[in-house]
Amino acid sequence: MLEAGGVLCGGHSINDEEPKYGLSVTGVVHPDKIMRNNNCEVGDKIILTKPLGVGIITTSYKAGEASEESYAQAIRGMQRLNKYAVEIAKNYRIHSVTDVTGFGFLGHLNEMVTPEYSISVGAADVLYIKEAERLAAEDLITGGGIKNRKYLQDKVSLRGLSTPMEEILFDPQTSGGLLISVHPDDAADLLAALSGQDPPCCIVGEVIPREDVNIIVTQ
Repeated sequence: MLEAGGVLCGGHSINDEEPKYGLSVTGVVHPDKIMRNNNCEVGDKIILTKPLGVGIITTSYKAGEASEESYAQAIRGMQRLNKYAVEIAKNYRIHSVTDVTGFGFLGHLNEMVTPEYSISVGAADVLYIKEAERLAAEDLITGGGIKNRKYLQDKVSLRGLSTPMEEILFDPQTSGGLLISVHPDDAADLLAALSGQDPPCCIVGEVIPREDVNIIVTQ
């Protein structure tokens, strides 16, 4: 909380078998500095600031199926605050920002779309924890991912993807990265500025003129 710039005020305790820790966050922001999640412009590039697969990895690890290495990679990603990416990104022409959490990559990308435009994604450009692909191929997926797929079935067109890759794109994330819609002329410079971070970042797609679905994903 100190790293994030917050202050703990109040709280209560629960007597339970497992430790639980949750927060309700309250804050203020200058109205001229609000970063909205659905103000993209056609031509913008979409940057993802953390690899996907956290939900698959952590769920599989509980079942004894994921490796210590992959689990450690997922933990490192969750521990990395998104504020560092924001501090860098705000120096560029950013039009929209959102974070990737329970609705997964595609669910939160869908929140960035309006009736004026769609978003195109190249699955081959999306970074993810490598072992997540093997685990997804073995049907070690989450209930949340299944719900995300059902909700998005008429909003997303998946073209030529493997089933494991589809699962990774629907996978719920805990403390996932940011999706940043940035002016195309700034995309390469922003990616370079973000490149020193751990975990790594990637350009995953672009904002395109309106199609008949919100998101089109090709291999």
